Amino acid sequence: MDAATLGAVGTIVVGLAAAAAAIVGARGANSASQSGAVLGGYSTLVDNLQEERDKLAAKIAENERLLAAAYAELAGERADKARLQTEITSLTTENSRLRERIVELGGQPT
Repeated sequence: MDAATLGAVGTIVVGLAAAAAAIVGARGANSASQSGAVLGGYSTLVDNLQEERDKLAAKIAENERLLAAAYAELAGERADKARLQTEITSLTTENSRLRERIVELGGQPT
């Protein structure tokens, strides 16, 4: 083999080695790019989940406040009902006493 043939073969071998190195390098770059995309997506997902969690916690706090207000209103209505029941009992007793007094005085109860 003469020098020109050896030079041509050497150039081909170097070209093939460079092509192989480029392919391996591209795979590494794609892997790094995919890894970065996965980490970026994970970070976005975590941020979204934390934001949703915070919104739900605020909604729970608001619901708890409304529930406490409803229980307070219910307690007030129960107290009013108990007071009205006592008043009804008192008035019924007084009506019975007054009817008896009318009969004692010779009248007809209505």
